[in-house]
Amino acid sequence: MYTKTLYAGWADMDFNSHMKNTAYLDKSADVRQMFLMENGFPMEEFVRLRIGPVVMKDEVEYFSEVGLQQKITVTYALAGHAPDGSRFLLRHEIFRPDGKLSARVTSTGGWLNLAERKLMAPPPALLSAMNLLEKTSDFVVLPSSIKTRAQ
Repeated sequence: MYTKTLYAGWADMDFNSHMKNTAYLDKSADVRQMFLMENGFPMEEFVRLRIGPVVMKDEVEYFSEVGLQQKITVTYALAGHAPDGSRFLLRHEIFRPDGKLSARVTSTGGWLNLAERKLMAPPPALLSAMNLLEKTSDFVVLPSSIKTRAQ
């Protein structure tokens, strides 16, 4: 399982002195970018290819609080994927130092062609990188986002 250790900083706190909802989304996005960079896709490569990931829906489930400067472990796994890679379902779980699950973030998205502003299948190397992720126990095969002329 791909994991990263991060910290809940001052900017991650809410009025109730625990990690705010948007911080869970930000930490999840940071871990996704770390994975892509470590697997041959730094930002410069996305700029060169003129593509980028696009999230169409995020769902956050909360279980236990994270406080200021607590160390958190963020996991990253594939909960669903279209065979051509054009659509994905990503799963992050955020754990406290005591091992308790704090939150689960599930994100639905795809790959955006930045020139055409349309969803696309990723290049083979990016699809291969995404397929390195561990699959969740509830992994589902998703339909392609690519429309054919017959559709």
